[in-house]
Formats: sequence, C-alpha cells, structure tokens
Amino acid sequence: MRKVLCVEPVIFIYIFASALTRPLAQQFIYRRLWEEEYNSTFISNSNTTYCEQNKSSPTYIRQKEVQEKASVFSMQLDLTGAVPSLIVAFVIVTNGDRQGRKRSLVLPSVGALITDICLTVMAYFSLSLSVLFAVAFITGLFGSMATFLGGGFAFIADLCHDEKQKTTRIAVVDLIFGVVYGLAGLSSGYFLRGVGFTWTFITSSLLHVINIIYIIFFLGDTVVVSEFQHEAPASFKELLRETFSGVYMLFKTAPHKKRILIIMLLLTFMTYLFTMSGGSSLFTLYELDEPLCWNEVYIGYGAAASTSISLTSFLGVYLFSKCLKDIYIVFIGIFSYIGGMVMAAFAKTTLLMFLVRVPFLLCFMPVPVLRSMLSKVVLAGEQGAVFACIACLEVVTGTISLAVFNIIYAATVAWFSGFSFLLSAGLCLIPLAVL
Repeated sequence: MRKVLCVEPVIFIYIFASALTRPLAQQFIYRRLWEEEYNSTFISNSNTTYCEQNKSSPTYIRQKEVQEKASVFSMQLDLTGAVPSLIVAFVIVTNGDRQGRKRSLVLPSVGALITDICLTVMAYFSLSLSVLFAVAFITGLFGSMATFLGGGFAFIADLCHDEKQKTTRIAVVDLIFGVVYGLAGLSSGYFLRGVGFTWTFITSSLLHVINIIYIIFFLGDTVVVSEFQHEAPASFKELLRETFSGVYMLFKTAPHKKRILIIMLLLTFMTYLFTMSGGSSLFTLYELDEPLCWNEVYIGYGAAASTSISLTSFLGVYLFSKCLKDIYIVFIGIFSYIGGMVMAAFAKTTLLMFLVRVPFLLCFMPVPVLRSMLSKVVLAGEQGAVFACIACLEVVTGTISLAVFNIIYAATVAWFSGFSFLLSAGLCLIPLAVL
C-alpha cells in the first residue's frame, strides 16, 4: 500500500484532541479544589459560575484562595512533566534526521492517549488530584506537545524546497494550530455541559486512537532510513554521541556569522515565547474570577476567539512576506501582542474581554516566521537538529514561563489580577531589543 506524505491531518487531530482536553482539565482542577475548599458541589448555571464579588465577604476570600491554589497546582503539574519531555524531545527530534520523523509524531500521540484515559478514570471514580502528577510525568516520557510539534515542523521543512514556500507552509501549520485550538475550545464548553467530563475525555481518547492508526499505517516518512541506520548503536556512549552530534555540528562547523545569527534567532524565539505562553495561560483563571465570572460556555467562546487571531496572523504572514522582510513581520506581531495584553489587564466586562482579541489579531505572526527564519539558515540535513533546539526551548521556556506567571498571578490576584498581563507586555521589550 502506497503511503502519503500529508501530515496536516495528523496535526489537526492531535491539536483538536489536546485543545479539547486542556481547558477541561483546568476546569476539572478548579472545580475539585473549589469543592474541597467549600465542602460543597460546584455551582454553575446558564450564565455564569458562582462568583462572589463582595470583597468584604468571607466567601470572596475563600474564592481568591481557590484561584491561588489552582494557579500553583497548575504550575506544579507543568513542572512535573517538563523534565522528561525536554529530554525525549531533544533525543527523538534530533535523531529524526537519520531515523525518520514518524516516531516523533506517534510517541506523543500515545502519551496523550494515556493522559486522556487516566483523566477519564479520574473523572468517573473521583480519584485524588494527586494522581495527575504521575500522569504528567508519564506523558512527559512520551515527549508531549514539544516532540510532536518539533517532528511535525521538521516533516514540513523536509517537503519544502523554496524559502517562501517554507514560510507559508509553516504558517499554515500554525494556522491549523490556532483555528483548531479555537474550535476545540468552543466545543469544550458544550461538551462539558452536554456529556460531562468523563465522556469528553473518552471522545478525545478516540481521536488519538484514530491519529495513531493513521501515522503507523498510512503516513509515509520524509527521511529514507537505511538498513544500517535501523541497527541499534553498539553502546550507550555511541547512542549519546549520535544524539548530540547533530546539534553539536550545527554550531561547531557553522561560520561565525551564521552561528551568531542562529543564537540570536533562538534567543528572540525563546523570549517572545516566554512572554506569550506565560501571559496567555492565565486567561482561563482570569475569566473564572470576578468580575467576569465566566462559565464553561463563555470560556469556550473566549478560546474560540483565537480562531480569528490565527486566521488574521496567517493572512498577515502571507501578505507581509510579499513586501516585507521577515524581521519586520516579527516586529509587527510583537507590538500586536503588547497592545492586547495591556488591554486585557484592564478588561473588567465580558464585552471588553472579547474585544481584547482585536489588538491580538497579528500576535501569532512571530512564531512561524522565526521558525522559518531558523529553518532557512541551516542545511537540509540539519533540519532535525534546529527543530530539536526549538522544541527543547519550547519545553524549557514554556514550563518556566507557566511556573513564573502562575506564581506571580497567585501573589497578585488579590490586589490586581491584571498585573501579570502588564508584566507580560513589558517583557516583550527583551525580544524587541534582541531584534
């Protein structure tokens, strides 16, 4: 049977299933912590979740404590899975230059399937939240999102032989990421209200099963693996040498100017990702808190608003790439993010919170453009190495940013819940300075 080289369906299904689970997992944690704090069932109606707005009330104080606990718990959970996923992402994506890209797609899919099965069991049997730490660690051993995206972008880069085509194809993947994430976020609220946590997690599990079958039996590989490459390394030392040689040679043999360019681009990517990941990760907690007091459906609407942001960012990349250099596109995207974050810090009504997405319209542009710029700098045989670096930076930066911003949010939510958004906007001065 002839296999296809179309990886976009794999990315679509994986992102949809993951995006369907993530906001529900956050709400699952929030509700369980709420029930532990109040010793009563979580209240939700057709308009808002129960949300005390009288600051002198004891209920308001306990409500803030739940916000703080949920923020810290999420930070601890992210840290638990970060270390194993960092190691696996580096090893699997780097070795993809010699051993093929498919394993960097199938392993994270298996890990995501295990996570959803465990969440299903937890929701059905009301198991302790501490089980999630074991689940996060096991998922990290399968590489998680960083390995999947690293392998997916390397797969796309292998198929492109023109620089403009490479920028557009990578932007298409980011468009899929944003659009699907928005659709899944919109669906999650209705799934939760219609069938509850258990059946939503089951649905996500079935999607990952379909994806695994497609990757193994129908998806081809862009890297031709010889019989010699299939053989296992003679020793652990040789395995380490093979793993790290690609990244080492990427910097060792490169001319000085090229080496500096790669480092500066990686630094820009890392610092922008730090501010964007940390700031945007707080939106769900911010929307659950007063004075917004959103329920699961409104949170789904908010997540779905990222669909328009992804679409406009993709159109921005497509149009601007015809008349502007890549670096100017990155500048425009960063300023778009700054404007959105400043507005979010002072959004106290539902209408204003939805309008926050307007200045955000081009904020996703820097991510695919920086990936494309890095891919253009290196040779065809170094794509896996450079995307392994990007994947590892995504894990490290994303984990640290989530930890830092969750801690800051927990410390500042009682006196100004929008402080973290202003901090995120201010930190964008770092990638701007590097550029």
